[in-house]
Amino acid sequence: MAPAIAAAAAELEPGMRLGKIDTEAEQALAGRYGIRSIPTMILIARGQEIARRSGAMPAGAIIAWARQAAQRWRAFDHASA
Repeated sequence: MAPAIAAAAAELEPGMRLGKIDTEAEQALAGRYGIRSIPTMILIARGQEIARRSGAMPAGAIIAWARQAAQRWRAFDHASA
């Protein structure tokens, strides 16, 4: 999955930042976010989780998922402002 994440990150930067966490080394962080399966992708905006998806995806699917989730969040965020 690393090549797909790298390709998606290159496409989404600078508007979004993708990062990987070693859940074995960072067990407290994995627990904080309730990560139960690998890979799990979590989209965070302003410190809050706004979307989550588990399972391997190709780069194009990661990009589409992230953009759609961010667009829904922006629409909600502007409507509630």
